[in-house]
Amino acid sequence: MLTLTFLGVGSAFAKRNHQSNVLIEAWNHGPDKQDEPNDTMLIDLGGTGNLALHELMQKPGYDYLNMDGSVDYRKLRRILITHQHGDHIGGLEELSLTNVFVQSDPKTGKAFKPQIISSMNILVNLWDTSLKGGMSPMPGRYALLQDFFFILAVRATDTGYEPFQLLKRYQFEIFPTDHIQIERKYDWPSNGVLMRDLKTDETVFFSGDTRFDFETYRGMMTSAKMNFHDVQLVENENPVHASLSELRTMPDDVKKKTFLYHYGDTWDAPEYDFVPEEFAGFAEPQRRYVLFA
Repeated sequence: MLTLTFLGVGSAFAKRNHQSNVLIEAWNHGPDKQDEPNDTMLIDLGGTGNLALHELMQKPGYDYLNMDGSVDYRKLRRILITHQHGDHIGGLEELSLTNVFVQSDPKTGKAFKPQIISSMNILVNLWDTSLKGGMSPMPGRYALLQDFFFILAVRATDTGYEPFQLLKRYQFEIFPTDHIQIERKYDWPSNGVLMRDLKTDETVFFSGDTRFDFETYRGMMTSAKMNFHDVQLVENENPVHASLSELRTMPDDVKKKTFLYHYGDTWDAPEYDFVPEEFAGFAEPQRRYVLFA
């Protein structure tokens, strides 16, 4: 079984629902039969992600994340980074420094190092342009990204990126998204994720942050059993997310299986009452979605 739980479902500036980061859990048997999953992976960890994890660990079924009232970051074995905005990487410093200075093995002093996964064009800049200032100073030396993480840079291929797997059954393949254009499409790196059950060949589409680009994603979203797509509720001239009005132009059969996330704090206003009828609905925070049984 593969499950997905949004730590939060809000936009970068949301105050009500935390930022849109995700906990992926891979199970041999499922949460009803196991105390904790066999493998875990975060899709991003933003500035509100640590607080969201603290809230999540107090909910039934997630107590394996609770270590005497603190988040046990050692249970988070992998982190897939979609891009470098703060609402997607802002929590990495707390996780990393906690692993080193707070939750290291008391007998050996050895710190747990999760795997960090992304495309090379993100990983080569992640340390120097985002994390180095707060994480490199260490007693007597300067640290590097590999002091905190095992690094997996997925290699580019002629058709996309090489996939990776959890439990030798669940495959993850990233793809570029049209989030921010400096001069042209895809020139600032950001990624979405296509998840596949190798046993059944079912797929789930996760957009990451992107402008409306349905013609590019049509094949993936049409064939997927379930879609998660970011949405921007406000209209503006130079959007960096898909607007709700644009997403409404998708075919009905695609909309019916598409959950919307990354939305602003006005999502429950009466003007959006149509969303649960037209789409699968607004994604719910801290709800465990079963992707593949």
